[in-house]
Amino acid sequence: MTTHPSTALLSRYADPDAALDDPALWAVESHLDDCPACRARLRDLITEPARQLLAEVHTAVAGDVARHGRPARHRPWLASARRWVRWAWLPWLGTASAALLTAFLMQYQFPQAPSLVLLVAPVAPLVTIAGAWNRRSDPAWEIVATTPRAGLPLLLRRTLVVLLGLVPVLLVVGGLAGQSPARWLLPCLGFTALTLLLGARIGVTRAALVLGTGWLLAVLLPALVVARLPVLLTPAGTPGWLAVTAVCVVALAVVRDRYRRIDGWR
Repeated sequence: MTTHPSTALLSRYADPDAALDDPALWAVESHLDDCPACRARLRDLITEPARQLLAEVHTAVAGDVARHGRPARHRPWLASARRWVRWAWLPWLGTASAALLTAFLMQYQFPQAPSLVLLVAPVAPLVTIAGAWNRRSDPAWEIVATTPRAGLPLLLRRTLVVLLGLVPVLLVVGGLAGQSPARWLLPCLGFTALTLLLGARIGVTRAALVLGTGWLLAVLLPALVVARLPVLLTPAGTPGWLAVTAVCVVALAVVRDRYRRIDGWR
């Protein structure tokens, strides 16, 4: 509501027997939240029984505050952090970190084999992305999924957060394994973009499972059998990863509306 509600509309809002449709009710309430002048107008329109009820509620709340003290002071930085991060993502991040650590230990134990860190790094973010966009790991997913910002922007924000949590682990493990970030960073971004694009069709969790399984069967296991890194993880594969990432980013912009639907949380 961009204008102040009329006196007649406020009178109907204040009358418990008057019928207001939901859009009008929500519009008036959202306006009253931000408009002290209209709240003052509403105060003059409230009936005497309603005034008595409000006085009783005010007395009860004031008594509780006096007995238990004032509520904790609001911390804007904490509220902002909670909008970006969920504790439920930590197990998924721990799983991805454990997979990278295991790959490093295996590479240390079998130095003659191709770099397991490089082979695991491209698909390591898929675990955390699946956990960040999954109804089972978000107890309030129904509420979040119906908010205006629950589409692709929210998914990209969560993806950024989980990547920022995993990249330091990749830097440490890759450094210990003697691998430059240039070797694994672009494949990680390419697989992340591909997961988000495929997730618009089948769900992010399923997309992560399909791509991770495909990488395991088509790339990781054959590389271990032949004891040689695939071309995809050599400098010759860099143009291909750049192309995949660019195409997926453009395609995501085209299909972004698919993430507005509640069935995208799978």
